[in-house]
Amino acid sequence: MGNSFREIMDLIGGRDVKSILILCHQNADPDAICSSYSLLSLLKHFKPDIYGEVASPESVSKISKGILERLMMKVTNDKPDFSRANVIFMLDTNTVQQLGEWGEDLYESSLPIIVVDHHAPHPETEKIASICICRENYSSTCEIIYELFKEAGVKPTKDVAEALFLGMAFDTKHFTLASSSTFKAIADLIDFGVNAQEMLQLLTVPMDISERIARLKACKRMKLMRIYGWIIVFSHVSSFQASAARALVDVGASLAIVGSQDKDKISISLRCSNEFYSKTGIHLGRDIARILGEQLHGMGGGHSTSAGVNGTGKLEDAFKYAAKILKEKLKQYPYQ
Repeated sequence: MGNSFREIMDLIGGRDVKSILILCHQNADPDAICSSYSLLSLLKHFKPDIYGEVASPESVSKISKGILERLMMKVTNDKPDFSRANVIFMLDTNTVQQLGEWGEDLYESSLPIIVVDHHAPHPETEKIASICICRENYSSTCEIIYELFKEAGVKPTKDVAEALFLGMAFDTKHFTLASSSTFKAIADLIDFGVNAQEMLQLLTVPMDISERIARLKACKRMKLMRIYGWIIVFSHVSSFQASAARALVDVGASLAIVGSQDKDKISISLRCSNEFYSKTGIHLGRDIARILGEQLHGMGGGHSTSAGVNGTGKLEDAFKYAAKILKEKLKQYPYQ
């Protein structure tokens, strides 16, 4: 694993770095914004005068907005001035397409790019990265950032500890997906003054009517397939694709693929049950989303049980290709 924080400081220390730009994915979730907040705090510990801007295309999630108020943190939705920064960080973002139109600016930039993420690394992202700290065995990007604090020998302040806790709690679905290393990190953060119950309340936001309607529409529109015994469902909604996919898995699907189409642009969310992953070993980000993204002339990636794809074409064709991939991969793993 090595000392990744030393790599970062060697790069920053070897240049006249006065300003950094931290980029998060579209609709940035608590793991993205909390890891950004914590990383900026860590860098300021060693370089107090450094200026840092955090940006997320379009907006941040509803839950993230409440956390930003708690942290008194600003995340800009406007296109940042890429020329102002000396170094660019991509946090919790493993494909350039998750940055929307800003991706073109990233490709054109000659600045060093440092990627910190807990998703399966995407080959295109690795090509442009000066440093790529991708630890897929970690449950959240915040857990990686906490590891950087430990590598640097720095104790997080209470507000940073709270941010790290929130990111870990969110991405592990309130610790239902946590590993042993996550629980060890959480124990440390509580020792640093985090009130776990208080923090978890910040992650509880009532579902608004538009998200409920999207979930119900996804259920109404779904098409069900049995592939070697596994229940695979496809559906489409104009928004809240990830939430709709989760809902379909909750009501019984082994794997849910929910997409939307705006002219020729396609966005797809994939979710599967823990049983599906544990019995098949099929990693949605690496084995399905990445392949599907390439087929759609876009990009795909994500976790073992949750992933996303962006591309172009017809959504119905994308669903057919996804089914073809699954038929090939599930031959060896019929449902028992």
